[in-house]
Amino acid sequence: MGVWGDLTGKICLVTGASSGIGRATALALAREGATLIGVGRDRVRCERSAEAIVRDSGNYKVEFWQADLSSQEQVRVIARRLHAVYPRLDLLVNNAGARFDRHLTSSDGVEMTFALNHLGYFLLTLLLMERLRAAGRARVVNVASAAHRACPAIDFEDLNLQRGFDGRRAYAQSKLANLLFTYELARRLEGSGITANAAAPGNVLTRFALNNGLSSWLSHVAGSLRSGRLVGPCRAARTVLYLACAGDLAGKSGGYYFEEKEEHSSPASYDEAAAGRLWRASLELTGLADQSKDGRLP
Repeated sequence: MGVWGDLTGKICLVTGASSGIGRATALALAREGATLIGVGRDRVRCERSAEAIVRDSGNYKVEFWQADLSSQEQVRVIARRLHAVYPRLDLLVNNAGARFDRHLTSSDGVEMTFALNHLGYFLLTLLLMERLRAAGRARVVNVASAAHRACPAIDFEDLNLQRGFDGRRAYAQSKLANLLFTYELARRLEGSGITANAAAPGNVLTRFALNNGLSSWLSHVAGSLRSGRLVGPCRAARTVLYLACAGDLAGKSGGYYFEEKEEHSSPASYDEAAAGRLWRASLELTGLADQSKDGRLP
């Protein structure tokens, strides 16, 4: 049995798994025998990651699915595919995310950072809820960030951030949304056997911010180096893996963890009224409002 426990027979899905923290997480899960589904945006990186993970883990129960999770239709394709192939889902790691320095909108007309970093988590989790319930005891791990502390509150009057857009502000808001979602999900799933927790990976040397160009990525790396806490993807993935696999966390839900220890997140992240409002807004933005009303969603 390895560091994270024997995962033979466990079905695990990791988004953003073709590089960085997601790939390190996926490799560790595969090494412990999990049936692994990785999701990534770039087809070539998905193919290369699948080959490398099979080679390095000796586990052939590995597949990668290509999808841009800022697109709600592509999220739905992933969910339909999993429903068609697998009877349950034991672990969902919502990791795919990015920061966009320019104001962009998704194919659904939503500000890109919010669309990918929050609605991608929200929609995929709820669409896979039936399969999570079928596992009996399942875990949802949302990769958040200490950057949430820079956002005092969700701007519900301007979720698309059309007034004075700033990329760092948009990212901070999306990461606050991750925590509000995690805590609300944990409350709604209490007693169900499904747990939901959030991980803060810290400052990580990955491809993060490279989508904005080399200068933006270098600025991100330089800032992380100045903080004195820059770590590699494998180190950053340890907290994600702890939440995914640690036996002492069985049944524990609604927490925020950094370096494998539970911490308090910002006061704004515990605002239950804001969490409820975000949940309702997210249902509307993803077209799930009717399904929620008839009781099929938490």
